[in-house]
Amino acid sequence: MDIIKTLAQELQIRAGQAEAAVRLIDEGNTIPFIARYRKEATGSLNDEVLRQLSERLGYLRNLEDKKQQVIASIEEQGKLTTELKAQIEAAQTLVVVDDLYRPYRPKRRTRAAIAKEKGLEPLADIIRLQMTGKPLEEEALAFIDEEKGVGTASDAINGASDIIAEAISDEADYRIRIREMTVKKGMIASAAKDPQAESVYEMYYEFSEGISKIAGHRILALNRGEAEKVLTVKIEAPQEDIIRYLEKQVIARDNPYTAPVLKAIIADSYQRLIAPAIEREIRSSLTETAEDGAIRVFGKNLEQLLMQPPIAGQVVLGWDPAFRTGCKICVADPTGKVLDTTVIYPTPPQNKVTESKAVIRDLIYKYNVTLISLGNGTASRESEMIIVDLLKELDRPVQYVIVNEAGASVYSASRLATEEFPNFDVGQRSAASMARRLQDPLAELVKIDPKSIGVGQYQHDMNQKKLNEALSGVVEDCVNKVGVDLNTASASLLEYISGINKTIARNIVAYREENGRFESRAQLLKVAKLGPKAYEQCAGFTRILHGKNPLDATAVHPESYEAAKKLLSRLGYEPQDITAGNLKGICKKIRDYKKLAAELEVGEITLQDIAKELEKPARDPREDMPKPILRSDVLEMKDLTEGMILKGTVRNVIDFGVFVDIGVHQDGLVHISQICDRFIRHPLEAVHVGDVVDVKVMSVDLARKRIQLTMKGI
Repeated sequence: MDIIKTLAQELQIRAGQAEAAVRLIDEGNTIPFIARYRKEATGSLNDEVLRQLSERLGYLRNLEDKKQQVIASIEEQGKLTTELKAQIEAAQTLVVVDDLYRPYRPKRRTRAAIAKEKGLEPLADIIRLQMTGKPLEEEALAFIDEEKGVGTASDAINGASDIIAEAISDEADYRIRIREMTVKKGMIASAAKDPQAESVYEMYYEFSEGISKIAGHRILALNRGEAEKVLTVKIEAPQEDIIRYLEKQVIARDNPYTAPVLKAIIADSYQRLIAPAIEREIRSSLTETAEDGAIRVFGKNLEQLLMQPPIAGQVVLGWDPAFRTGCKICVADPTGKVLDTTVIYPTPPQNKVTESKAVIRDLIYKYNVTLISLGNGTASRESEMIIVDLLKELDRPVQYVIVNEAGASVYSASRLATEEFPNFDVGQRSAASMARRLQDPLAELVKIDPKSIGVGQYQHDMNQKKLNEALSGVVEDCVNKVGVDLNTASASLLEYISGINKTIARNIVAYREENGRFESRAQLLKVAKLGPKAYEQCAGFTRILHGKNPLDATAVHPESYEAAKKLLSRLGYEPQDITAGNLKGICKKIRDYKKLAAELEVGEITLQDIAKELEKPARDPREDMPKPILRSDVLEMKDLTEGMILKGTVRNVIDFGVFVDIGVHQDGLVHISQICDRFIRHPLEAVHVGDVVDVKVMSVDLARKRIQLTMKGI
């Protein structure tokens, strides 16, 4: 297989782009580095395409290794033919390679193997050839051997049948065709183990859908229902068509002695050997495809959540709501530094509303709090009512935001949180996280295992290794898109920077604590275990504000500093003009990028990137994202009426719709059919997590706490 050609075709890119990307990956470059600083080589492939390429490269190389192992194994057995070798080399998937290897794979002691030990292979050949002119019982008499356990002609025929059944099962072409037929015409069906039991899987109690059409989220739901022993799930194959196909392949003559026996053997081979294996393979393939789809959606949601714009310059009061143990409060200054913490008890059973309001009022006045960040967990509704009442009593503008507190409890109990706040209990740490995840969502959320952030479906049922790799890749891409301030970034944030691992991240923080602030990127080379390669990978993604070199505050890579200085000189500027903000419009001053790039000895794309960066140094890409909705009043579910139009924030995107926070504590569902007038295959084609959208109330079910919304016709 030509891996480069295959990658180019699958990803619809040029072979030269694929070849360059593979070479760069093999040289140890990270995906963010290649995407940002090697655009010339790859033709500007973005991080998403590069990650797909890297994943497929790994699969295709494993496939090639498997092929060589299989060919070597069959050759060792002395059974490798030119035709078989060509078939193996042409295989496009591991499943096909396994099909081709099946007849030659060392087997456990099967019924067929036992029959061969009894010397029944020649009788199997007689049946297979279909040339005999006498009843098989007569042919079988010659194979009776009491010592070998073949006491009757029937025993001999049964043993020979087992040999033929296994041979049919091992035929790669048959398996490939049967798999295709099952996927094309088969159904996946489920039933309830107890039809009277109530569960979230009731829609699957009598369920059946075509294998080729079933949606990924249904596959994952069926798997979970089966794992929880609520459902039985099976593949319903087009058995009659398959048996007819096998008979056509196996029965070459209308021999009255062999045809009936072969028909029985074919039915046995399919039902006992082929069908169970094909069902396992198809269900495994469906699950893998469904997981890949769910992981992609999870990744997209996570990216949108991480890339939410920070709310800068505000003193924030974080409020972690609870009932019995009280609401934990934390005040953080605009840099995230904790100024004060306390606990109040405004909710049942204590109900100390007046005292709690007084405490919050004092904190607001003492620290000039302008924003309250309220977690959306237990007692959030009750806390929100108290906050709204308090805000009406104040003589200054203070607003509140309800933030998704998913993962806060995981963070609060983590070793990282203990190191960060050694004198706080878990509640105080959670309140600090509430405040900080509003001030800088990315910096705070990187401290939490991505799976715990809660913007996916069925994440605990997926391949955890694949999920972790995908989500870590998303976090890595987000952190590198934004960049980090080398003098303020935590180790949690630094470890996601290209070329930096956990150890180096801790070493950077330790170096900063020991030697004071970084004055230049070049100082990174003095950090323990951070060598030239790591420096090349990470330097462009770090920022040093007010350092010795103004270029260190930009995304211009040190390898391009000379070109950047020459560019500034050509246009009549000094490096100090970068931080002074004097370079607006310089992109338009460059008349011929191609010519200037050649003169400066850089690529044309690199020159364009340098000019854009100098014009808006260290521009935060999160600026383009929708800002969170700041509230000062509250709605309850009972206040909602059909037809009411509201503004909300998309909290989660799943295969069949989106959940929107409309400020009533219970998120409303916009079904995929209600998102827009045009046809979409997935909600992500129209909306993303964090989007601020207008919605109209379709229905409200107070008893079941369900709100149906639409985005159409508004």
